[in-house]
Amino acid sequence: MLLNQSAAPAANGAEAGDGVIIDTTTRSFMKDVVEESQRRPVLVDFWAPWCGPCKQLTPVIEKVVRAAKGKVRLAKMNTDEHPTVAQQLGIQSLPTVYAFVNGQPVDGFMGAQPESQVQALVDRLVAAGGGGPDLAEILASADAALAEGDAAGATELYAHVLAEEPGNVKALAGIARAHLATGDLEQAKATLALVPEAGAGDPAVAAVRAAIDLEEAAAALGDVRELEAKVAANAADHQARFDLALALNARGKREEAVDELLTIVRKDRNWNEDGARKQLVQFFEAWGPTDEMTVLGRRRLSSILFS
Repeated sequence: MLLNQSAAPAANGAEAGDGVIIDTTTRSFMKDVVEESQRRPVLVDFWAPWCGPCKQLTPVIEKVVRAAKGKVRLAKMNTDEHPTVAQQLGIQSLPTVYAFVNGQPVDGFMGAQPESQVQALVDRLVAAGGGGPDLAEILASADAALAEGDAAGATELYAHVLAEEPGNVKALAGIARAHLATGDLEQAKATLALVPEAGAGDPAVAAVRAAIDLEEAAAALGDVRELEAKVAANAADHQARFDLALALNARGKREEAVDELLTIVRKDRNWNEDGARKQLVQFFEAWGPTDEMTVLGRRRLSSILFS
């Protein structure tokens, strides 16, 4: 059991506002953390003013805890001013975060973490506290993590959704997309195969399927520089330009890929049975309807088709 002191009033300002985020002390720790964790999970952020990573982490934790809307409390402890609890827990580096449920530490981490990792911890705490995680919010956090390049963090969040709701189509599609982001095409295909038949037409599934098809098509095209040389040698070689667009997209050069396909549409709309326009549509499907390049690409395509 932590501490022997009896509960005492919290430090000035500790219970200000809604009590979701507070400053705690050695004297108030029992009340602020141990007793409170009998009612809802409590995160304890052990930090110090000299700790650079602490300054990076604390705003992230505060954001995630605020988003939990009172289902979790954050108690911040300055270990320079209040070292006793950190010493009793054996904390040797900062920042360190401990999660308390039912009066006991049950989870946590050391060092600054990306938002997705903090979100995953809070989601686990909410579930443990019986608050029932909001799957839509977790999916949104996972999508955001993936968009920021944190495929591992996104996968953990998607997996949490699947633990609560096996067969969740958007979570399966998200994990497949995370595998694609790390270059694991076969695992992406295997994950997509787990999507229930009823969810095969979901836009998220269609987008990943289109992205997988694009990756497979690009894999057989060869070096970008060779394709660029072919186009430079013969501007009317639409097949080389088409292949170049696929290769550019596979390497993340989406705007350049759109440029090449639009060039074909502009020069010969009927080439390969409208193949360039159809390929653009597949790009847009893979990127999603709200993606910046999808919106821009559709606008540019329309200006050509209806000019």
